[in-house]
Amino acid sequence: MRKLVILFTLFVGFIGFAQTQNALLEHYKAFYKEMRLQGDVGGVINALTHLNVLAPSTERKDTLAFVYMNNNQHMQALNTIGIEKNADDSDLAVQVKAVSLKSLNQPKRALEHFEVLFGRIPSPHLAYELADIKILVGDNSGALENIEYGIANAKDDMKYAFYERQQPYEVPLKAAFLHLKGLVTYNTDKNNIDSAIAQIDEALKLDPNFNLASLSKQALESRKEKPQDE
Repeated sequence: MRKLVILFTLFVGFIGFAQTQNALLEHYKAFYKEMRLQGDVGGVINALTHLNVLAPSTERKDTLAFVYMNNNQHMQALNTIGIEKNADDSDLAVQVKAVSLKSLNQPKRALEHFEVLFGRIPSPHLAYELADIKILVGDNSGALENIEYGIANAKDDMKYAFYERQQPYEVPLKAAFLHLKGLVTYNTDKNNIDSAIAQIDEALKLDPNFNLASLSKQALESRKEKPQDE
């Protein structure tokens, strides 16, 4: 009889716990929807964190990491989903790892995730990210392949945003690729400054207000004026 009482008590306790768990789950689902409507990023993060504790899922974890990334909380994003290359990762998870690692100045680690993403869903914008990082790590031939792909596939309405000025600005994506092509030309042959400048001029023809291209052109012109042995 005593065993039956204990079992009944445990059963009732389990039912009560399950009901509480379900109530909390519904509460945080409603809370998540409300925070999204209000545009409250902190509230969305709070809700998703609780939902992941109550009912863990890869989709929610990826979404939480994506919200962190969009809020420039890149370390938190990577702490949520890790940095390892995983064939089972969703496209969203790969994107978060790539962007956050790049933002945290880990170009080589970011590169492998951008390569995975480009292999799944190739696009001119991803080609630009790949070319930009490859220039940074010294892979000029690899960068040139991505640049040529980008120039061939970029549409006139495609833009790329730059943030080196206090006020961010956008330029035609094709102009951004032409700027990178000029940099690769110079990096490949330091004596070929004229060709590099000509390619950057092509970028400036597409957008005369392309500030970063103007700065690169000025830097190349100043190098041209200096003796080669300096």
